Amino acid sequence: MSDFILPDIGEGIVECEVVKWLVSEGDIIEEDQPVVEVMTDKALVEIPAPHKGQIKRLYYKEGDIAKVHAPLFELSEEGGEQEHGTINDTDDSTSEKATASSTPASQKADTKKQASDSANSDETTRAAEIKTPASPSVRRLVREYDLSLGHISGSGRDGRVLKEDVLAHLKQPEGQTDESAGAQSGNLLAKRSGTTDQQVRVEPIKGMKAVMAKRMVAAASSIPHFIFSEDIDVTELLALRAQLKPLAEASGSRLTLMPFIMKAMALAIRDYPILNSRVNDEVTEIHYQPQCNIGMAVDSKAGLMVPNIKGVEHLSLLEIANEVARLTEAAREGRVAQDDLKGGTITISNIGALGGTYASPIINAPEVAIVALGRTQTLPRFDQAGNVTARSIMPVSWAGDHRIIDGGTIARFSNCWKGYLESPQSMLLHLG
Repeated sequence: MSDFILPDIGEGIVECEVVKWLVSEGDIIEEDQPVVEVMTDKALVEIPAPHKGQIKRLYYKEGDIAKVHAPLFELSEEGGEQEHGTINDTDDSTSEKATASSTPASQKADTKKQASDSANSDETTRAAEIKTPASPSVRRLVREYDLSLGHISGSGRDGRVLKEDVLAHLKQPEGQTDESAGAQSGNLLAKRSGTTDQQVRVEPIKGMKAVMAKRMVAAASSIPHFIFSEDIDVTELLALRAQLKPLAEASGSRLTLMPFIMKAMALAIRDYPILNSRVNDEVTEIHYQPQCNIGMAVDSKAGLMVPNIKGVEHLSLLEIANEVARLTEAAREGRVAQDDLKGGTITISNIGALGGTYASPIINAPEVAIVALGRTQTLPRFDQAGNVTARSIMPVSWAGDHRIIDGGTIARFSNCWKGYLESPQSMLLHLG
């Protein structure tokens, strides 16, 4: 048997959260069979078995934090441990000894089984005690009266056992069960529903949420943000998308506004490359990135993830659309590859998908700019003749790193980007 040591699963990652065990202790598994899902600060990763064998021990529970270069699980060698033995039919004394020892052996086995059953019962009781929600003071009261927390019906939220539940349990006549007292607990719960005795539910911040919290605090406290908001008329863009959508679907692509928005951004960055740069730690140099890798913030089940599309300036609209679909699906499942999360140069956050309009987004460091797209609305606008017409308006909110980007630069960049989106046919002149 040997311990499986958690290997390096990403640059700079020293720990991860055990999300789900895909096997149990005692299972026979094959080589490369997925054993466990772990969550790093970037993505959900499956850990496969290095060889065929039997799972002997799992060192962590689901929700625990596992350390890199520490044992994750114990795996026997292929075939497991085997017990070998021979019986000599001609050895009568051996046979007699085996017969004579059978009765004590059976008794010993029965005793061992009873002890095992008792241990299992105690383990079940302990597990029920751990899982039953209750405050420390209530648990102390239960121990003082030598009671089992798992045998007391809780009238609090999510079955939480309260002090009154313990006292009511003590007052029950001998032999009366908590099921028979269910009506009393129900009445008590109804009376308490409007009181201030509700317990606070505590949930630890871990995994991606913890990493996001640290990064947002670092970005907001170390980068001076400059906010710039604008409205973009996307009426013509929506009409063009409607024309191209059937052609895209015929080729197996789903064409949304995002590919147009990204392509227009990459074209505008050619004229304003500082929006696609980084600043060194000493804030003495600006590093202009060689390609435009546009990230998109995705609200996944694992937390906020920002995969990016590499080299948008070199991709067609269909290629961008396919990448958007691939990365969105992977992010929502929490299974984005590490390479898709690295190297982003500028980020788009589509808050409009959830109904928002304007925002003050926080820069995804070490990038120097981020834009939040608001919900597109049909609003009245004056045309050149002074007539009121219905137009599709998309509000956008930029945040720039004010150490190297001033208001004039981000305004001119936004106007260039806006021009491509309001007259999408103009992008044809610059596509290469």
